Amino acid sequence: MIPKTMKAVILTGPTRAEDVRLRDVPVPQVRPGWVLVRIRSFGLNHSEQILRLSEIQADYIQKPLIPGIECVGEVADPSDSSFHQGQRIVALMGGMGRSFNGSYAQYALLPASHVFPIETELSWAEMAAVPETWFTAWGSLFECLQLRRNDTLLVRGGTCALGYAAIRLAKALGCRVIAATHRERKLSLLKEADQAVLDTGMLAGSVSGITKALELVGPKTLRDTLRCVEKGGIVCSTGILGGVYALNGFDPIKEIPNGVYLTGFFSNYPTRQTMTDIFSFLNDRQITPDAGAVYPFEAISKALFDMDHHKVDGKIVVII
Repeated sequence: MIPKTMKAVILTGPTRAEDVRLRDVPVPQVRPGWVLVRIRSFGLNHSEQILRLSEIQADYIQKPLIPGIECVGEVADPSDSSFHQGQRIVALMGGMGRSFNGSYAQYALLPASHVFPIETELSWAEMAAVPETWFTAWGSLFECLQLRRNDTLLVRGGTCALGYAAIRLAKALGCRVIAATHRERKLSLLKEADQAVLDTGMLAGSVSGITKALELVGPKTLRDTLRCVEKGGIVCSTGILGGVYALNGFDPIKEIPNGVYLTGFFSNYPTRQTMTDIFSFLNDRQITPDAGAVYPFEAISKALFDMDHHKVDGKIVVII
């Protein structure tokens, strides 16, 4: 039985984590082309932090808004889709939590095109560590970097959730992995990498043999990362952990070394096949996705505060 009301986080303007509260709102009404999902768990993401603290002011964000760009759960009402009630799903991106209400709620009405059926023995919390994080790692490594078994991969920003996922994927493939963090106290967290290095902002010249590089710090260190890879190597710029969002005055002719390739991954277009491939890979390689911390929905404010203040290493997951 679907209730008439639900608990949700509602944003109307910039909101500090400590000011986030759950409110009672109507459960969304089902309409053609959309699926009503009972949310069991969801992960927190850096892009949601940007939305909550500043982007929510933008004219293109229709308010009030329920944030959250990913979730795992069950189909509550399939509407006119091919899903069936009770089916396990993951959902992510495609405007979720920005163009329409997202996952910080007990129920979400989501476009059928961005809801994907999943068969897995993982728990809800383990499942919730996957969608956006592992999809972005998967696309960055395999679609953009064309990662192969004999590659040496540099992961710059290795102690974020995406970094951990990329390291585990690359190691499962058989690659050599060098992971970097700018916090010395976090070097010990990179134990799954073959080599952990302290990122001073200038790695070129101190690392060698790198054929592929995943740039998660972003434009702040991209120029240096381009100089870290061997000729014929590829750099994929995926993250913006450094807080710099664009390269002003970037001269690609002079600043991309000869024979080095630069690409980027934009995670807004997941497909059913890709999500199936990711969960199959996890199952086949017996990989259990790790959550850095798991919070109950009632403690969403605490979860967001801990994300904002970098108190958790790895993916933060919220259980409903």
